[in-house]
Amino acid sequence: MIQLKKNRSKTTNEVTDAIRARIDASGLPLTVDFGQVITDMLGDLMSSVQPIEIKVFGTDQKVIEDYSRKIAGIVEKVNGTADVFDGIVIAGPSMVVNPKLPLLALYNISLPDFQNQLQANLDGNVAGNIFDNVQYTPIRLLYNEKSNQSLSDINNSMIALPNGTLKPLSEFATVSVVKGSAEVNREDLQTLGIVTARLDNGNLGGTIQEIQNQINQKIKLPSGYSVVYGGAYAEQQQSFKELLIILIVSSLLVFSVMLFLFRNVLVALIILFVSVLGLSGGILLLYLTNTPLNVGSYTGLIMMVGIIGENAIFTYLQFHESLATKTKEEAVIYAISTRLRPKLMTALGAIIALMPLALGIGTGAQMHQPLAIAVIGGFIVALPLLLIVLPTLLNKINLKQEEINNPK
Repeated sequence: MIQLKKNRSKTTNEVTDAIRARIDASGLPLTVDFGQVITDMLGDLMSSVQPIEIKVFGTDQKVIEDYSRKIAGIVEKVNGTADVFDGIVIAGPSMVVNPKLPLLALYNISLPDFQNQLQANLDGNVAGNIFDNVQYTPIRLLYNEKSNQSLSDINNSMIALPNGTLKPLSEFATVSVVKGSAEVNREDLQTLGIVTARLDNGNLGGTIQEIQNQINQKIKLPSGYSVVYGGAYAEQQQSFKELLIILIVSSLLVFSVMLFLFRNVLVALIILFVSVLGLSGGILLLYLTNTPLNVGSYTGLIMMVGIIGENAIFTYLQFHESLATKTKEEAVIYAISTRLRPKLMTALGAIIALMPLALGIGTGAQMHQPLAIAVIGGFIVALPLLLIVLPTLLNKINLKQEEINNPK
């Protein structure tokens, strides 16, 4: 965890990149992972800690490990990635004891008895428990006092025969040390390897797209093997689908409310058009500031549809009520001039309030920064839409005479 000073000239990413470069230059066999505190806490609540997660499904563990290393090598060369890990965790080394069954049978030693004696020599056997006020404490009987035996000590440890004679373990079994084996991961009863990485000054969607292109060009998986992109990317895509449904439903609800209020399909379509057009401001500012379109910024865009739609409704109501005493052009001018101050106060107040978040000032501000930028962009574009586009469209439509005579 890196806590930067308040008066500094470098950002968190710049400091992290400098430390990562020094560690790489040292040549030490280290696996280093840099992360933010809030991001790490959120990762613990999600299915994957890392934002980039590539799953390799297959049947043979060795083949999966080979492709995991190849994919990790590809991900390392993609701009915007850091702390790439191939997902291969070696457990071991381990000791293997292969009993000589004919000799055990010759000396009338059963396998459970042989295992019990071997366990007593290496780790001890639990003979009972002592109960205190909090928990049970096991009583472990250990034959050998040495806590760290060598391979020679284990081979020379004694095995008791049924007649009480002691013989070394090496006569009854072959003891060998094998190198560590990789941990096996499974998901939905399928064996898989998981390649992970963090983002480094890159957006999730563009980085994953580049990784997909590189893997499709350089990796040819055999039959029965597949690559699935998970992590924050999979959750982001699922969230985007759900938020798109919410955006469509909210737009339809706004249209239904306006149609119910004004009983004019053309007016309802104009207000809905202006509301949806306000999304362009948030998207444009996100693009100009190189801010990714994530769940937070998507939520801000949905908020702007409702905010712009609300202001458009008040403007049209003011225009509609003025038609009883004014011409259409005068009613439009009166409605815009009357609603000018509330619109400016709302937009400027929201922009000033969200500016610290948009600039990333304060603890945890970076997490809400995309939402603030999207809302500020929406308010900036909302002003010309409500003050120029909406009155122009209202002036172009032809209202029925009964609507002019009875605007309410």
